[in-house]
Amino acid sequence: MHYNEIKQGYFIARPNRFIAHIELDGQVEVCHVKNTGRCRELLTPRAVVYVECHHDPRRKTKYSLIAVRKGSLLINMDSQAPNKVVAEWLASGELLPGLTLLKPECRYGTSRFDFYVETPQQKLFIEVKGVTLEENGIAMFPDAPTERGIKHLDELAQAVRYGYAAAVIFVIQMRGVTRFTPNRRTHAAFAEALRRAQQAGVQVLAYDCDVTPDGLSLGKQIPCCF
Repeated sequence: MHYNEIKQGYFIARPNRFIAHIELDGQVEVCHVKNTGRCRELLTPRAVVYVECHHDPRRKTKYSLIAVRKGSLLINMDSQAPNKVVAEWLASGELLPGLTLLKPECRYGTSRFDFYVETPQQKLFIEVKGVTLEENGIAMFPDAPTERGIKHLDELAQAVRYGYAAAVIFVIQMRGVTRFTPNRRTHAAFAEALRRAQQAGVQVLAYDCDVTPDGLSLGKQIPCCF
């Protein structure tokens, strides 16, 4: 996936989870943050950021925050991007050859999963989680407690018990990590729910990404450690 008209700037402040103040061409601009997570380890004073410029007069802000540099890493922060790259990947047939149905935003039980797909061999629910948290080369999720995430995992496990296949895909929005692990320190209950789901037959997959200031594409599979 690609973005249009990208500019480089510097992070100044984040008054709330929806907007940030950034410096662009020597001027302070208000920018929409496309990620409501905490991202405290990313949005540090004077961090180099990349924003997309919009020319829609109906928008409240002219810019959207797309990516940020953290040391040698370039990290995509767009929370909508993981679903888009997984949709492209599924449509290409690389993950599931012989795909006959691809349906986004599909309800099951009390959850709405990101994708429902069918092949001649299986019916599969897929939930996608974007990952922007990294420590010492290890990617982790979540960066804040997520009861919604636990609910998704438990209902994926229930779907497996009723004869469906199910998977959760962690899209690591950077390149350069060695493995993925649930962030037990931040939300131990999510880590336990992920273990329960895997034991119930839910596939747990993690992939890194090739990130540029104006694009994101799925990379290689990364080991998952519990």
